[in-house]
Amino acid sequence: MNARDEKLRARYERMLLHERQAWMAGYVCLAGLDEAGRGPLAGPVAAAACILDPDRPIYGLNDSKKLSPAARDALYDQITDQALGWSGSLVDAATIDRINILEATCQAMRQSVAALNRQPDLLLVDAVKLGGVPMAVRPIVRGDAESVSIAAASILAKVTRDRLMLEYDRQYPVYGFAGHKGYGTRSHYDALLRHGPCPLHRLTFLKTLEAHRTPDTSRA
Repeated sequence: MNARDEKLRARYERMLLHERQAWMAGYVCLAGLDEAGRGPLAGPVAAAACILDPDRPIYGLNDSKKLSPAARDALYDQITDQALGWSGSLVDAATIDRINILEATCQAMRQSVAALNRQPDLLLVDAVKLGGVPMAVRPIVRGDAESVSIAAASILAKVTRDRLMLEYDRQYPVYGFAGHKGYGTRSHYDALLRHGPCPLHRLTFLKTLEAHRTPDTSRA
């Protein structure tokens, strides 16, 4: 085993701590739960739930934000192939505007749990205090970097949303969704100021849009 493989194995073992504690407490079926896309100006918020197979470890799992796109794609394929159960859900921009981003995130998470092919008896969730589900919930701060189950869910949610934003880029090319995935970059704000919002934009996130207009000093 080379040094890189040893490092990945060691991180996986460290990130099993919460799962091991849950098994020792008597829980049998654990699902990790995470979201992607709470902060962007456009596009849905995505959530995913994942029940990993304890007998088929997936080395390389980590917080999706710390992984390259290529690594996320490879892990996505491995997770969807090896997991005992997984699901994902999206809540669109209009709903986010109507019920707020936190409620929309919780709605996407609940939908992901309901769509699993088996019901877990414990949810490991990245920091969110989730209600309205018929099983125990254990929020974990920085869970996507501390639990393999949550890390797997974070990768599923991130890849699902990123791929959708690539499709939206083809529908609305003026905004550059392929590059920033809907986040509030300078180029995204510039495009909004030139073209206005499209149906994918979260209007409640654009209340300070004019503050991002670059002052015209050409006549000064």
